[in-house]
Amino acid sequence: MMLLFRKLLLAGLAIVICMPSGAWSAENAGNPSVLRVSAIPDEDPTRLLRKFEPMANYLEAKLGMKVKFIPVIDYAATVEGMKAKKLDLVWYGGFTAVQAMHRAGAIPIVQRARDTKFHSKFIASVKSGITGLEELKGHTFSFGSVSSTSGHLMPRYYLLGKGIDPEKHFKRMSFSGAHDATAKWVESGKVDAGALNEAVWARLVNEGKVDTGKVKVIWTTPSYYDYNWTVGKHIDAALREKIRDAFMALDYDKPADRKIMDLQRAKSFIATYPENYQGIEKAAKSAGLLR
Repeated sequence: MMLLFRKLLLAGLAIVICMPSGAWSAENAGNPSVLRVSAIPDEDPTRLLRKFEPMANYLEAKLGMKVKFIPVIDYAATVEGMKAKKLDLVWYGGFTAVQAMHRAGAIPIVQRARDTKFHSKFIASVKSGITGLEELKGHTFSFGSVSSTSGHLMPRYYLLGKGIDPEKHFKRMSFSGAHDATAKWVESGKVDAGALNEAVWARLVNEGKVDTGKVKVIWTTPSYYDYNWTVGKHIDAALREKIRDAFMALDYDKPADRKIMDLQRAKSFIATYPENYQGIEKAAKSAGLLR
């Protein structure tokens, strides 16, 4: 089964990003006239577009250049786009950022302060009677995307650390494709339990979009570095620093900035660096998901 996961990852990297013809002009070089921005599709696509449009407008004003948001079909497509120099700036999870660093020489530059100590939540249906990780054996379970840090890699890493091999010990294992989908699968009884991003779980609870009478948290992972904004190695150092400075200039006390940051679920942005993701790299290699 681990071979299957490797095949899924490699197959995903071969998928071409869906976008209008000509949007990836060869004119975009180290200092492009259009900054092509994307994000891993870890939530509903409509929500992703809504949350990134105000950020794109802000970056246009700060950088003095056009910013185009390019939606992608899956996590791996962002890595392939970065490798092909068809994406300049991407919102990544920690694992996908590590993949982009390995495959494309990409450079993480900024992240929300909260992402220095991120967690995954293990949830279970109340009807299942599951109260802890040890009781997951013999039950059905769902991760999010195969390339997700908080929805697959880190939950798998900690399960293995506790002697639970998903391929051996779950009655059935599946991938929902997104964090909110995992929560709905558990709530509906499609699976007994699952793992997802703590921020998405908190949002679903706060917005009343998950019934906590049917689903409960059974375990929270230790903290790890996760989401970040990463630039392609083809972007020159001056523009890279300008982008970083634009994010770090956002001030939550300013009403206009707060609207942008609330959509990003951020109170501040701080600088980040490749070495912060050594723990993710170690976990990925240990879980057999990175070579």
